[in-house]
Amino acid sequence: MTRSPVWSTIATTLEAEIARGHYRAGDKLPTEAELSSRFGVNRHTVRRALADLAERGLVHARRGSGVFVRMAPMDYPLGERVRFHQNVRATGRLPDKRILRLETRPADTTEAQALALAPGDPVLVHEGLSLAGGTPVAHFISLFPQSRLPGLAEALRETASVTEALRRAGVADYTRAFTRLTAEPASATQALHLNLREGAPLLRSVGLNLDPEGQPVEQGHTWFAGDRVALTVSPEHDA
Repeated sequence: MTRSPVWSTIATTLEAEIARGHYRAGDKLPTEAELSSRFGVNRHTVRRALADLAERGLVHARRGSGVFVRMAPMDYPLGERVRFHQNVRATGRLPDKRILRLETRPADTTEAQALALAPGDPVLVHEGLSLAGGTPVAHFISLFPQSRLPGLAEALRETASVTEALRRAGVADYTRAFTRLTAEPASATQALHLNLREGAPLLRSVGLNLDPEGQPVEQGHTWFAGDRVALTVSPEHDA
């Protein structure tokens, strides 16, 4: 009877543990030394098993950081109504957001023009990370016209949902005026936040949301991890 190579057995074991959720998308696997000790083999054998998992798209290595479980790309619809929590829940994952910055400052000329403000008018800057199932999938920076949205900062601190925060600030509904998509390499800071290598591909979305009266309520800049999100655009889709 032909025996399977030891590295293949290790790869099969790790694959099964990933499938059972022992290691979730975005989690770091044990080090080569730890796996060598666990399976009683040398590092070369472990390295061959990890290479096999990487070739099949189950894990990816970050130089100097380790090997991480890869997340299957999540379909993220872009339409007239773009709602992060709704989009993520539709994939069976739990949505969440992590605030990195929440501050008020004067609007520059470009921001003022987008939000129908005068240069120097106060804007609320909301910067953070969007997570799906505990895995960071995007880095975002949103700008809001502070004078039109009383209480928004407090609402954003209390809820991870921008839609709910805007509702508390008096905006019952909003729609997307436009979305512009480009590709960019991840900066060192973005790579750190998103558990990517520096220079990894990001999908950048710039959009403007309007209230029912046509007044701008949010200018959003979002950088999606290119290997975790598949942006889908349909003129008939109402996200």
